[in-house]
Amino acid sequence: MTVTIATEKLKKYCAYQERCHQEVVDKLYKLGLYKSEVDQVVVNLLQENFLNEERFAEAFVSGKFRIKKWGRTKIIGHLKQKRISEYCIKKGLKQIDESDYLTTLDYWIERKMRESTETDTFKKKGKVAVFAIQKGFESYLVWEVLNG
Repeated sequence: MTVTIATEKLKKYCAYQERCHQEVVDKLYKLGLYKSEVDQVVVNLLQENFLNEERFAEAFVSGKFRIKKWGRTKIIGHLKQKRISEYCIKKGLKQIDESDYLTTLDYWIERKMRESTETDTFKKKGKVAVFAIQKGFESYLVWEVLNG
């Protein structure tokens, strides 16, 4: 596989959906390229704006919050797994409107409270809190909503 062919292949890969640097690098290594060739392709993709971590972080945050209704901590964890910089993570998190965030948290809490068959109120709140925290919402916010 030549650098030119790999670059064309990765342009299509990046045009299909936003990708982070790590996904692109992993794909290039799977194609059998060496480190110097991988670096060259990544530089080409960056120069032609096929690869942009800020744009990726914004799209990732927006999608995970709006579609999967994840909280900030879960989103941050997944972005860190993808080796996204702190700057890009902060920039991406600006996509979340605070009122929408609290509305989404209320949605999860109300839904789980309705679905729960637990009769003991204390246990019920505990289970709902654990669920909301696993969805990525900050524990202090979860308890604030549950007790408020």
